[in-house]
Amino acid sequence: MEREPVDRCVCKNCISGNCHYEAVTKPLLYQPKQLAMKKNVRNLVVLLIVCMSFTLSSQGQATDNPGEYMTSISQARADMDVKYMQYLSAAAHGRRARKVEKLRAEVLETINQSKYKTTDLPKFKGDNTLRQGAIDYITLCYRVFNEDYKKIVDMEELAEQSFDAMSAYLLLQEKVTEKLTEASEKLHKTAMEFAGKYNVKVDETKGALDGKLEVAGKLTDYTNAVFLIFFKCNWQDMEMVTAMNNKKVNDVEQSRNSLLRFANDGLKGIDTLKSFNGDPSLANACRDVLKYYKKMSETDVPKLTDFYLKEENFNKTKKSFEAKSASSRTKEDVDTYNKSVNDYNEAINTFNKTNNAVNKERTQTMSTWEAAQKKFADANMPYYKG
Repeated sequence: MEREPVDRCVCKNCISGNCHYEAVTKPLLYQPKQLAMKKNVRNLVVLLIVCMSFTLSSQGQATDNPGEYMTSISQARADMDVKYMQYLSAAAHGRRARKVEKLRAEVLETINQSKYKTTDLPKFKGDNTLRQGAIDYITLCYRVFNEDYKKIVDMEELAEQSFDAMSAYLLLQEKVTEKLTEASEKLHKTAMEFAGKYNVKVDETKGALDGKLEVAGKLTDYTNAVFLIFFKCNWQDMEMVTAMNNKKVNDVEQSRNSLLRFANDGLKGIDTLKSFNGDPSLANACRDVLKYYKKMSETDVPKLTDFYLKEENFNKTKKSFEAKSASSRTKEDVDTYNKSVNDYNEAINTFNKTNNAVNKERTQTMSTWEAAQKKFADANMPYYKG
């Protein structure tokens, strides 16, 4: 899988020429940066959705109108909404990390500006509940983006190195999501209490931006669910490759069995996800990857491990043959050794053929998977430039 035998004669006339190996391309851990970045921004969705502007109506003068006051509190965060969506869209569509990080810095700046605008607003007739609730919310947003989200970005590369690391990475995202959810619910409750206290009619009809944010949130949850099914098999495949490279047949067999189990479980799981808004392309692409892993573990890997067993047997036969002097070797010894040579050379040919086919199919399968992810995101993730 990572190393392949080179055809070389090992007959008794060339006994010093043991089969040696040359490195071939190691199967990559196929987790596109684009998809990883989508997971990075999934926690922003809750934060974004709660920043909807309200259409308000109330009786009274403009300066003392509670509806207009609520609108001013909401509008102070309007730039946050726009910049968040720009960031979410850019990250989901696979922009360069440097540009995405630049957008994160811009988001932080708009959060600060929103806080200044909100702080500059007066209390409403001595009532500071809504104003302070908004300030507390904006402060938490800044902390999440500046501290928690930075931790998520820092963990991204480590997350790709093991399944446990990926699980920890996603767990951190869940914790951040919980924090934002609690904060958003608290702000919404404060706003509704304020509206009730001052008899403000709140029209929560969603605008175009709010609709995009809602779609982005549902889409991210869906793509993450599909990705985890893929990643579990992908990680196990890499573990199997490592064991194969180290010629640890027992570890290869253990990884092979795990990969086969994960692929079968994944095929069942992917069927439950079905499609996203009538688009089954991502689930179908993942299903094709799982079918590849299933076929490889059932059919191809046993052929590869069989080579290492035959190589081990050949080396034992060769060592025993060489331990005898030429004069003491019987015809039976020579026949046994020559048969071992023939079996070994045949095993080399089978290994090379199978290994090349596995690597070629892996490359094709993963290229198709990556292309499907991009096409799916382009078709379903709302573009937003503000």
